[in-house]
Amino acid sequence: MTYTFIETTEKNGIGFLTLNSPKSLNSLSAQMIVEYRDILSKWKSDPNIHCMHIQGAGTKALCAGGDVRRMHDDLVEHEKPGELNEPCVHFFTQEYSLDYEVHMFPKPIVVWADGITMGGGIGATNGASNKVVTEHSVLAMPEITIGLYPDVGATYFLNNMPDGIGTYLGMTANRINAADALYLKMADHFLPSDHKQKLIDMLLGLKWTTDIDQNKALVTSSINSLSKTQCSLHSKVQEHEDYLRKFKDVKDAFEFRELLFSNRKNDDWLETGLNIFKTGSPASAHIIMEQLKRGSKLSLKDVFKSELNLSLQCTLRPDFVEGVRALLVDKDKNPRWKPVKLEQVSKDLVDTYFEPLWSEDAHPFKNL
Repeated sequence: MTYTFIETTEKNGIGFLTLNSPKSLNSLSAQMIVEYRDILSKWKSDPNIHCMHIQGAGTKALCAGGDVRRMHDDLVEHEKPGELNEPCVHFFTQEYSLDYEVHMFPKPIVVWADGITMGGGIGATNGASNKVVTEHSVLAMPEITIGLYPDVGATYFLNNMPDGIGTYLGMTANRINAADALYLKMADHFLPSDHKQKLIDMLLGLKWTTDIDQNKALVTSSINSLSKTQCSLHSKVQEHEDYLRKFKDVKDAFEFRELLFSNRKNDDWLETGLNIFKTGSPASAHIIMEQLKRGSKLSLKDVFKSELNLSLQCTLRPDFVEGVRALLVDKDKNPRWKPVKLEQVSKDLVDTYFEPLWSEDAHPFKNL
């Protein structure tokens, strides 16, 4: 089958998948997601495929996230207050299905996460067995900047970070590097960016068995043996860990803000996070705190069920369209949030974001 936004090749038991939209930094369009899911389904049941290798086209990014610009255009073009937008329903349903399927994929998946990997790009690869980062890797969940919240399973993986760190990263959208990703278990291996072909050659030379668990162990041990160069990057998360862990105890967005602003230092990384939080959606700040609290004990399946509901609730509110407009459409970086301040976001408003859009029996993910 010929795909439009993904390139595939099969060789020596490996299925190579390339997200192929370099002009958009390989952002996930609805069609790319459908193609990705089709390939997963095909290779999952193909006895000749023992391992997947995922990469992004070009040199700048694995995947910069979901195509929220397209969702913005659909919402503006088909504005129906209070009604769900069907293209948005389709996109989020397909995206979260993909994310879950990657987590459930039985065979080893090697991800070459060189360059930018953000938002939906993290979701589409986070469940892989072997995520490789390089000195150029940059990861982040930047959704507070567009009136959304960290989705694509972030309710699960942010809550599984050391105390307080997931809350901080979700609320500030601060970027992390390879050293941070390894420490937070968002990545499994470090390789210099010029070792990509060495990695591929090593995978092509492996002797596969019919035992999937043995193949997974073989891939992991082989990458570890290739990864003789230690990551020399400095982890900002580890440097600030004592401070970041204090965010475990914050009860709401107001306490988060107070702690964030009480620790101002001459520190570029912390100041970046603070400034992103300051300019992010106040409503998003409140729902992120609520999302992480409500989701702290959820299974992965229930996380995606709750996130589908919450994401579509966000499309019914003005901040999502406005945030994407300011960042990606007009690019004035001056979003007009509604409400404007944290103090104007009522508990009743926050609660409406979590109101079920479907009954349990009618939920699109009832059989996920």
